[in-house]
Amino acid sequence: MDVKIERIGKTERLSRVVVHEKVAYFSGLTADDRKQDVVGQTRQILAKADGFLESVGSNRAAVLSATIWLRDIADFDRMNAAWIEWIDRNEPPARATVQAVLGLPDIQVEIQFTAAVSS
Repeated sequence: MDVKIERIGKTERLSRVVVHEKVAYFSGLTADDRKQDVVGQTRQILAKADGFLESVGSNRAAVLSATIWLRDIADFDRMNAAWIEWIDRNEPPARATVQAVLGLPDIQVEIQFTAAVSS
């Protein structure tokens, strides 16, 4: 069986993005500067998402869904302020946000995306 799958940002344990059948599946993205608060971390993640979207020929309007994990759900409104600045308000994705125990203590937020790809 010949299946075309593109893997971007591969490591020994994951690919940052996997593209199959014109859909890009992102791994959970976290901030590089984890000394930032939840707003700063969210902005970093969204900037990182822009780079990955561009690399696969996609954009914010083509984001199909996002899952957001917050260390503290009390940060929901603050995270949302950064999110609303970023999304395409005419084409918002489906989204879920939950509180979670995250992998490292300095991670305040993690976001996973699924996006349509034009070709």
